[in-house]
Amino acid sequence: MHEATSGLAAVNQAFTARHPGDKPLRQPVHTVYGGGHLFKSDTAARLGLVARAAMAEYAPTPAALAKVVGLNADPKGVYARIAEKLAREPVEDFRIDFEDGYGSRPDAEEDGHVEGAAREVAAGMRAGTLPPFIGIRIKPLTEELKARSVRTLRIFVTTLVRQAGALPANFVVTLPKIVVAEQVGAFEAMLTSLEKEAGLARGSLRFEVMVETPQIVLGADGRSALPRVLDAANGRLTAAHFGTYDYTAGLGITAAYQAMRHPACDFAKHVMSVSFAGTGIWLSDGSTAVLPVALHRAAKGRKLSPRQARENRASVHAAWKLHHDDVRHSLAGGFYQGWDLHPAQLVTRYAAVFGFFMEGIDAAAARLQNFTQKAFQATLVGDVFDDAATGQGLLNYFLRGINSGAVTEAEAARRSGLTVDEIRGRSFVAILKGRSARHARGT
Repeated sequence: MHEATSGLAAVNQAFTARHPGDKPLRQPVHTVYGGGHLFKSDTAARLGLVARAAMAEYAPTPAALAKVVGLNADPKGVYARIAEKLAREPVEDFRIDFEDGYGSRPDAEEDGHVEGAAREVAAGMRAGTLPPFIGIRIKPLTEELKARSVRTLRIFVTTLVRQAGALPANFVVTLPKIVVAEQVGAFEAMLTSLEKEAGLARGSLRFEVMVETPQIVLGADGRSALPRVLDAANGRLTAAHFGTYDYTAGLGITAAYQAMRHPACDFAKHVMSVSFAGTGIWLSDGSTAVLPVALHRAAKGRKLSPRQARENRASVHAAWKLHHDDVRHSLAGGFYQGWDLHPAQLVTRYAAVFGFFMEGIDAAAARLQNFTQKAFQATLVGDVFDDAATGQGLLNYFLRGINSGAVTEAEAARRSGLTVDEIRGRSFVAILKGRSARHARGT
C-alpha cells in the first residue's frame, strides 16, 4: 500500500508550491488609470476632491445615494464610510498610463512625459502624497511597439531611482495585450536586466498582465495560455487584469454591446479564475466606460436652467447605477478589484464594495460562529474534520471585508467570535489548532 502512494510526494509538493493560497497582503479594491502626461505628485488627493464634490452635489444624503444605486446595507453606515474614505484615502491604486490612455506620440515627446512622470512620483514619495499602490502601464510587446515599450519603462525606472533612490512601495508594471506566454518570459528577462542597470535588488520589479486578447484565454492548440503565463513570469507576477473592451472587440462584438456583464466577459473571467485559483495571483475586472459626467456646464457668471440641472443629475445617476451594478457583478464573481476611469466613480466603487460586505456581515458572522464551534467540538472528540474549506470561505468573507475597509478588525472580531490575532492568522485550520492547544492546556 505504501509503495502505491510513495510516488505522490513530489507531485503533491509541486502542487502545494504552485498553489500557496491567497497572499497575506492587502489587495487594492480598484486601480485608477490616468494618462502619463497628466500625472502629478498630488493626483490622488485632487481626484478625491472631485469625488467629494460629486457626492455633495448629486448624492448629498445617505438616502439620496441609496435611492440612486439601490443599497441594501445600512445607508448611513455606508455613506459615512464612503465620506471618510474619500477624505482619507480616495485612491488605493493608480496606474500611470502610457498605453491606451496616452496614445501614440513622437519618441521625444513620450520620453519627456515619462521622465516628468517619474520625477512626479519621486516628489510624491518625498511628500507622502502617493496612493498605497502605484505603477506604470507600458505599451504591448508587439513587433511595432516593443522597442517603445522597453524604452518607456527604462527611462521611467532609471529616472525614478536616480531621483528617489528607490521604488515606491507596492510598485508594479502593467503589461498589456499579451497574446503568447513567450512575451511574458521575455519581459521577465528584461526586468532582470533593468534591475541590474538601475541598481535594484533582484525581484524588485514586479508586474501584472492584462488579459484582453481572445488568444491568451484560449490558444490555437485549444488550451488556455494563462497557466503558462504564470510559469513564464518566474515569480514576478502579482495580478491578472481583465480588459473588457479590447477583449470584446477581439471577438467582433459591436461597441453597443461591449459591457462588463456581457456573457463573453464572464467566460473569460471564469477561465482566469480557474487558471489562477490558489496561486496567490490577484484578479481584477475591467472598467465601466459610461462615465458619471454632467451634460451641461453653466457659462461664466450664469446658472444652469432647472431643465439642465435635472438632465445633469439624471446623467450622473444613470452612470453611477451602471457602475455600481458592474462592481457588484464583479464582486459576486470573485473579482475584488476593478478599474476606475473617472473620479466620480470612486463614490460608487466604495458604495458597491462597502455595501457588498456590510449587508451580509450579520448572517456571515452567525454562520462562522456556529461553524467554528461545531468544528472545534469535532476536533475535541478526535473526529476528522474534513470541511475546512467551508470554514475558510466564511473567514475569507471577513478578511475581504477588512481589506476593503467595509469593516474593521475589531468589528470583525466582535461579530465573528474570533480574536483579532485569529483573524490576522488568516487560516481556519490554524484557528482550530490554536483553540485545541489552548483547551489542552486548560487556558
